[in-house]
Amino acid sequence: MNREILLKSRPVGKPTTANFEIVNSEPISLNNGELLLKARYISVDPYMRGRMSDAKSYVEPYQVGKPIEGGIVAEVVESRSPQFSPGDSVFGMLQWKLVQAVSAEKVTKLNKETAPLSYYLGILGMPGLTAYFGLLDIGKPKEGETVVVSGAAGAVGMVVGQIAKLKGCRVVGIAGSDAKVNYLLNELQFDAVINYKTITNLDAAIASACPSGIDVYFDNVGGIISDAVVAQINKGARIIICGQISLYNETTQPMGPRIQPTILKRSALMQGFIVSNYTERFPEGFKKLATWITEGKMKYTQTTLNGFDRLPEAFIGLFEGNNTGKLIVEMQ
Repeated sequence: MNREILLKSRPVGKPTTANFEIVNSEPISLNNGELLLKARYISVDPYMRGRMSDAKSYVEPYQVGKPIEGGIVAEVVESRSPQFSPGDSVFGMLQWKLVQAVSAEKVTKLNKETAPLSYYLGILGMPGLTAYFGLLDIGKPKEGETVVVSGAAGAVGMVVGQIAKLKGCRVVGIAGSDAKVNYLLNELQFDAVINYKTITNLDAAIASACPSGIDVYFDNVGGIISDAVVAQINKGARIIICGQISLYNETTQPMGPRIQPTILKRSALMQGFIVSNYTERFPEGFKKLATWITEGKMKYTQTTLNGFDRLPEAFIGLFEGNNTGKLIVEMQ
């Protein structure tokens, strides 16, 4: 029996399992030009929280009572397209279903030899490309500069830090557990990492880790962490707004420091971006990231939950800091 996960209701505040419904679905018929796909790995990502709201955004909201969709690596079970054969692995923005029929035009064939298939949801997928274009195109890091990244142990943050190291920068990460701090320091060779949950004075900790100030800030979280970082930027600093996960579940508009005077006085740049802005350049980013991986210049890790029914749990876990690296659900 096929299964799918629907958005049962729009969350107010942090999502709960009550906002999801797991149901059995109807048998599937396949038309010409379509593929029958069986999910192998399903991605959960912070941006999906915005799609659960009906507020205007850069992407259409999910519809209540309809399947959620996101990045999925799947296996072709049956093909009615000459471009694909049974056994092929593909990636697409697909519905949360164990099995589904889709147009062959909606998916991309994957090379199983380049990297583990799950990497196409992480370092070789949207998170890796987000890190690559955001840091290099907006941040423009220079050798010897200090780069700070929040959410540093997440799917995007750990790639940002490693690219900055490859560019000769001093890299300072901000993360939320001692295990994450140890991973970033010992495995990824960050120069300093701050556990924002255990320190008593965030401003002092950032100042100590960044004695020459901050030249580039890659912001994945927003909130009080970003307030503290922005206060210590250098003249000509570049601030990259990638995510604001600390604010996604707020039900009222929080008030923080007014940062415009700091931006003005430091002649700094602050720019937000969406990775789809760079769609035409995805092959460039993919090729570079794949090369760094095969050359052993970049490492990657992920947190995996097993079983389709654990997708809601996995998604909610994003807002509890349960993952190191990319959080995915592997089908059993």
